[in-house]
Amino acid sequence: MVKLNYKVETDPSKTARAMGRTLKISRKHTIEICREINGMKLDKAMAYLNRVIKLEQAVPFKRHDKDVPHRKGDLKWHAGRFPQKAAGEILHVLENAKKNAEYKGMNTEKLRIKHISSNKGFTIKRYMPRAFGRASPKYQETVHVQVILEEFY
Repeated sequence: MVKLNYKVETDPSKTARAMGRTLKISRKHTIEICREINGMKLDKAMAYLNRVIKLEQAVPFKRHDKDVPHRKGDLKWHAGRFPQKAAGEILHVLENAKKNAEYKGMNTEKLRIKHISSNKGFTIKRYMPRAFGRASPKYQETVHVQVILEEFY
């Protein structure tokens, strides 16, 4: 298995990190969520993702916004969606990073997201049987998510 390194080099005593590998979620949704919560305080980011899951707040789609409808509310952008599945998986990775910080003895109330990114994972290749003995490919892409938290003062 290939070893994945983090994109950002940090001091291990001052940061906590976590990685979600081979997540079966949309890469476009993950990119938009990561862009939105990067730099937020951890508690604020987790509350934001919980509101997205409950369909109370939309995620603005700034890069992948073709044919994405308008959403009402304080979006400050013309296009948005509610990527519930991706928000749930990223919330799970953030909870793991918070537990890692707690294990290191860091103050979990003073954590902020220093770095969060998503990368393309490997593609799961399958085939769907069709008529007359043929088959069509059915590919499922996966995503890797990296999170680095730091304590702020």
